[in-house]
Amino acid sequence: MKTLRLIIGDQLNLQHSWFDKVDEDVTYCMFEMRQETDYVTHHIQKIVAFFLAMRSFADELSLAGHKIVYYNLDAPQNKQELIENLSALIERGGIENFEYQEPDEYRLDKQLKTFCATHKKLSTRVFSTEHFLSERMELEKFFEGKKTYLMESFYRSMRKRYDILMEGGKPLTGKWNYDHDNRKKLPKDHVPPTPFVFKKDVTKIYELIKGKGVEFIGVLQKEDFLWPTTRQESLALLDFFCEHCLIRFGTFQDAMTPGYWSLYHSRISFALNVKLISPLEVINKVVDYWEQHEDEVSIAQTEGFIRQILGWREYMRGVYWAKMPEFAEMNFLNHQRNLPGYFWTGDTKMACMKHAIQQSLHYAYAHHIQRLMITGNFALLAGISPDQVDEWYLGIYIDAIQWVEITNTRGMSQFADGGIVGTKPYVSTANYIDKMSHYCKGCYYNKKEKVGERSCPFNSLYWHFYDRHKDKLQNNPRIGMAYRLWNKMDPITKEDILAQAEIHLKNIEQL
Repeated sequence: MKTLRLIIGDQLNLQHSWFDKVDEDVTYCMFEMRQETDYVTHHIQKIVAFFLAMRSFADELSLAGHKIVYYNLDAPQNKQELIENLSALIERGGIENFEYQEPDEYRLDKQLKTFCATHKKLSTRVFSTEHFLSERMELEKFFEGKKTYLMESFYRSMRKRYDILMEGGKPLTGKWNYDHDNRKKLPKDHVPPTPFVFKKDVTKIYELIKGKGVEFIGVLQKEDFLWPTTRQESLALLDFFCEHCLIRFGTFQDAMTPGYWSLYHSRISFALNVKLISPLEVINKVVDYWEQHEDEVSIAQTEGFIRQILGWREYMRGVYWAKMPEFAEMNFLNHQRNLPGYFWTGDTKMACMKHAIQQSLHYAYAHHIQRLMITGNFALLAGISPDQVDEWYLGIYIDAIQWVEITNTRGMSQFADGGIVGTKPYVSTANYIDKMSHYCKGCYYNKKEKVGERSCPFNSLYWHFYDRHKDKLQNNPRIGMAYRLWNKMDPITKEDILAQAEIHLKNIEQL
């Protein structure tokens, strides 16, 4: 039976059982499409990385003897839409059987289900991607009947299932979580490792993307592309992380500084999310390295990293499939303000925002605290529409695929889900930013001032946020302290703070 198998751009798993043997009756297909480049405005490095990784993957399959049809963006036969490309291939090739792996994005899952349902004469079959460590709907069953999904509970169950950092059914050292130990600011004169990057000339692929009129954001060093786009490069980056970064990963995982963009982070999220490497091999590699270097690397560093992969990543995917498509429409706080223009340029007087945004534009990357407590914090305090925040995060970051982006953004960052992911809104004044970063020194705004022309916008917006949402938030037990402090302030001080916040909001484009 002639079979056509679709490989989507984030399904680049060479270890998949599909590829265990070569079958002359099976043809694989991959497409570079405007459908995928255009649904939001992506960072140019993200588009380049996807196309490079897809092309390398197709070459590997071809070298292994598999038959593959690959459409470059400018291929004459490329109709730029998934369904049109599939329909044409099936008709032209006399295909009798169509197979695909479960897409991780709801829109593609729906698109392919509809396609199969309308081609009733075509035999169809859906396979697992064989990548994740939990089933698609597992989290929904795990938290059945619960309003809030507590990640820690799910994480502990995953630790037990895969016997990671466990001994006799209990966590090593008797402690599950070392998050409290992993919140240090980078010392003033501390120098982290020089990032391990990959220098590749991507001039041709850049010119192709630009020549076809694809809109994009960000910058690209055409002769010095730094991201891994093959399995070999991804494994090399993982090795570098273990050997040079794991030793202080946990300690400084929340730290922020304008001097260094990578710090001790692994930067393997793109490779993971397109499945060049698997979460289990990453976890096993890190645990093996730690076991061989326990005298140098503490368990706090190791557990902090594993929690991100085994806990948070699997958890976010589970939330996505439990709550989509409704999750994409949630706006618990009814935020409607437009995203300020400097999110696309970094042209702002707020030093923390300037650096986090400009770093994102330059590298298509910012670590989780820059995303959560700088850009996300500001967007939440300012009441930005979660639709626009979603679109920005999905476009600008190289690792952003909707299943992991929207749950972090609309849920964890913007509290638009009303508390499914996070038990409280993650907002702060300048005090937290100064505690965890070196951004405030030299900033146009004064980190200590709540009112006045040069008062830090985060300070007054913080109290304005809690005041305007008190009907929805004041009974939340995790933020009772904020309301107690607010209620104790004298009326004139409160009035001044709220008035200053209104001035900042009125002039938000000039901040």
